[in-house]
Amino acid sequence: MSKITELFGAMVFNDTVMQARLPRDIYKALKKTMSQGTHLELDIANVVANAMKDWAVEKGATHFTHWFHPMTGSTAEKHDSFISPKGNGQIIMEFSGKELVRGEPDASSFPSGGLRTTFEARGYTVWDTTSYAFIKDDTLCIPTAFCSYSGEALDKKTPLLRSMEALNKQAMRILKLFGNTSARRVVSQIGPEQEYFLIDKEMFLKRLDLVCTGRTLLGARPPKGQELEDHYFGCIKPRVSAFMKELDEELWKLGVCAKTKHNEVAPAQHELAPIYGTANIATDHNQLTMEIMKSVADKHGLACMLHEKPFAGVNGSGKHNNWSITTDTGVNLLNPGHTPHEDAQFLLFLVAVIKAVDEYQDLIRVSAASAGNDHRLGANEAPPAIVSMFLGDELTGILEAIETGSDYLNKEEHQMQIGVTALPHFPKDTTDRNRTSPFAFTGNKFEFRMLGSMFSTADPNIILNTSVAEILRQFADELEKAQDFKSDLASLIKKTFHEHKRIIFNGNNYSGEWVIEAKKRGLSNLQTTVDALPEFISPKSVALFSQHQVFTGSEVHSRYEILLEAYCKTIHIEADTMADIVKGSVIPACIGYQNELAKLLAKKKACGSEYDTSLEGYLLSRISALASSLLKKLTVLENALLESRDKTETLAHARFYRDRVFAAMSELRFVADELETLVGNEHWPLPTYAQMLYSVV
Repeated sequence: MSKITELFGAMVFNDTVMQARLPRDIYKALKKTMSQGTHLELDIANVVANAMKDWAVEKGATHFTHWFHPMTGSTAEKHDSFISPKGNGQIIMEFSGKELVRGEPDASSFPSGGLRTTFEARGYTVWDTTSYAFIKDDTLCIPTAFCSYSGEALDKKTPLLRSMEALNKQAMRILKLFGNTSARRVVSQIGPEQEYFLIDKEMFLKRLDLVCTGRTLLGARPPKGQELEDHYFGCIKPRVSAFMKELDEELWKLGVCAKTKHNEVAPAQHELAPIYGTANIATDHNQLTMEIMKSVADKHGLACMLHEKPFAGVNGSGKHNNWSITTDTGVNLLNPGHTPHEDAQFLLFLVAVIKAVDEYQDLIRVSAASAGNDHRLGANEAPPAIVSMFLGDELTGILEAIETGSDYLNKEEHQMQIGVTALPHFPKDTTDRNRTSPFAFTGNKFEFRMLGSMFSTADPNIILNTSVAEILRQFADELEKAQDFKSDLASLIKKTFHEHKRIIFNGNNYSGEWVIEAKKRGLSNLQTTVDALPEFISPKSVALFSQHQVFTGSEVHSRYEILLEAYCKTIHIEADTMADIVKGSVIPACIGYQNELAKLLAKKKACGSEYDTSLEGYLLSRISALASSLLKKLTVLENALLESRDKTETLAHARFYRDRVFAAMSELRFVADELETLVGNEHWPLPTYAQMLYSVV
């Protein structure tokens, strides 16, 4: 057995470990709970807990924690040791079924959007049996859902699991109509590609803006950015390679199928992509990936940055959410096969996704909305804020032929001809890859490319699962009453494509022409988070979530409040940090350099008119004028922050931050960045873009 196969899953209480450590009847009962959602009796939980504890202690674990996903977008954990007093000053290591199944963290300070008040501390964590426990930092981590005392979901895992169940229920109705009796379950699967930046930790710690906000609030553009695109897929630098090697190993231990690693387009930017997994487990794994990235980077003297836009002027980071739906028998329902025009089941699921994306485009936009991601969307590096779909020429041609009732000219699978006979032939894919499309079909899945790098993958998949489940429900309701299934099915596919083809665009989403065309088609263009978020609580959205029991009305509104509050707080923290840097670093640097210039200018003038003072005079005059403007812009920003305190209504508050505070920050940055180009390096207190982006060699 190779080192990698021995390493993989070494820290996971997975199926192999359970089979080896649990009595056969206990193992079968647990597997039934995992696959069918049946109730787990306490006596069974006790046996599982004891086996889990023994395994964890053998691996060096001393504590356990209920690991959950609060609505902060990160993860949370409270550690308890296994020790229990035995008497005579002795202890034993214990872990009960009750402790495994349910926890009661305080968690009162986590955002709840009004679902609970801060003085009501009680909340519950409940074991998610579908996601394996694992050991991290000598602690047994038990993936759990998190809910309030009265049962409302306070996390991202619970609604994700609900959405997966909704999709399963409706997809199974469709499969039965096609005579499928072997499949027992349909699951959504994802493979989230994770982009990130690495810079030297010492540089990072010298930038208060990076430490406090994750992005540079000031910084002139470097002489060389990504213009030559020589970093993309280039040789990985030794220091980065060492980081990536250890990252892979740490993730493999935790059962994360880290597969691909490479340099991205921007200098200091990289990407990691895993193999596909069930949406719930893949979301857990992605949260672990982001955490492990940071801890491994720290060991290598690096800082891993996951903000969507840490550096202005170069590409930011996204998280491409590759989404598909498969049966428990291994059939990918979005795989077109060799003759997609003859596969009615594939075409029905395809048009269901098309209709879902069209009808719920605003909700899909909401799933990618944040203050950080507003810097990316539409910036010629990520998809625009207009949601559209790319299908490629062949699938579009098939659907157009169905719509018009014409025969599809089948282009049988053919080999790619690339003009070099020594190279092996390979079949041409059904579609090309449109890197500008927000929602692109890429062979047997859809790649949702709007998501920001810091995002939890739970949010977009909750919306994708639920919206597709609703369309499948509508299809099933209609087809279950069909008198002539084959004829009615063909009519439904034709009708659906005709009514929703406006969402399909196979061209350049970055072009100005597309913005005009999208408006003609009636597509939404929700350019900022503040524009998008009200769509989350529209009657249509609330009805969708309620219909499929993914969110209650109060849970929808709570998340809306949390997202708006996070937007406001993010910009407020950035503005405060920016003001501190300007007052504490930029202004003293300007004064110090002006003082040096003034002294030199005075010396030259004292020595006589034969000394040319034009350079010193120009610099002193220019820096003085900019410094004066800097103070004015700083005053505008600080006054805006003071005025923001008077805003009480959440949406109005968010609009104020977007329109006034962020605008004041932009104006202040423009002046500060100009000063950086004039003030001498020995006076400028902040590491420059060039120093940071090329700090890892």
